[in-house]
Amino acid sequence: MEEKMSTVLVVGASGSIGRLAVAEAFRAGYQAKALVRNESKAGSFPEGTQVVVGDLTRAETLRDAVAGATGVVFTHGTYGDAHQAELVDYGAVRNVLSALSAPARIALMTAIGVTKHTPGHDWKRRGERLVRASGLPYTIVRPAWFDYNAADEHRLVMLQGDTRWASDPSDGVISRAQIAQVLVASLASDAADRKTLELVAETGPAQADLDPLFAALRADPRDALDAVLDRDNMPLADEPAGVVTELDAMRGRF
Repeated sequence: MEEKMSTVLVVGASGSIGRLAVAEAFRAGYQAKALVRNESKAGSFPEGTQVVVGDLTRAETLRDAVAGATGVVFTHGTYGDAHQAELVDYGAVRNVLSALSAPARIALMTAIGVTKHTPGHDWKRRGERLVRASGLPYTIVRPAWFDYNAADEHRLVMLQGDTRWASDPSDGVISRAQIAQVLVASLASDAADRKTLELVAETGPAQADLDPLFAALRADPRDALDAVLDRDNMPLADEPAGVVTELDAMRGRF
């Protein structure tokens, strides 16, 4: 599969997980493109990284970034208000997918507990729905709390159903490096296609082979907007009209 997918674009590449995802893409043998808002970030990446400048909130600035990309890893995010969440958490997914002129494999990072209603979660979840509706092959990773894991907590556990809603580290912990690893590994895994998962680490050593973990998961139903075991608590009929229009435009685009 790596012959078919030689170039990976990392969205949010200058962030704490994005930088790791760029490095992980190199380790996996891909050409890496790092999407940044400011070219001054170029020094943050391994030698050989193609740095492309674009504004996630403006689709017209992203065409050079997506050109030639056969895989896209989304590591972007915001801790801002609902308006920022709409512009970045949701808008970046909409804009990158809209800019694509050819199919690409998608790895989207959102968050554990994303189905618990908050303004930020709801916009992340709408981004997930765009990915599922697009018809592109994808894996959606909902990581637990970043870098709260103890020194002996590296055994990856992939959950489904998004049942952990405490909104604190009791929901689970995971290292940033392992998030990047799983995102990039999913791109080349047939077993990871159309899978949505919550990612945590528990006591024990890291697994060398992630395919058995991906294979044990249930795939999202074809044509479904939400993940296979998610609760049905965000009816499309209650969604903003603009979101529904954009979702309809994305359906089956690829």
